[in-house]
Amino acid sequence: MSLYVVADFCVIPMGVESSVSKYVAACQTALEQTGLTYVMHGYGTNIEGDWDAVSNAIKKCHEAVHALGCPRVSTSVRIGTRLDKESHIQDKIDSVHKLLAESKSQ
Repeated sequence: MSLYVVADFCVIPMGVESSVSKYVAACQTALEQTGLTYVMHGYGTNIEGDWDAVSNAIKKCHEAVHALGCPRVSTSVRIGTRLDKESHIQDKIDSVHKLLAESKSQ
């Protein structure tokens, strides 16, 4: 059985200058090459797909950051799975936007 996941992760380059945007850009480039759906946000990235593919994509981010000379990388990851229904990143966003719109119209 293949397990579909929606994950949120934050790659933290360590032992480098205080600005990490070049490392984030390298990670985003690595993710683009995976073909998975992902959305960068202010403190990380949401990504969805098969468990193994998502795990491999996060590994690719580590490799890309190390390739820029970063000596150490720490990553926090939150992973969600559902068996009762299909769930995607955009579905979660749309659900909240719908509730906000409904509350404004009341």
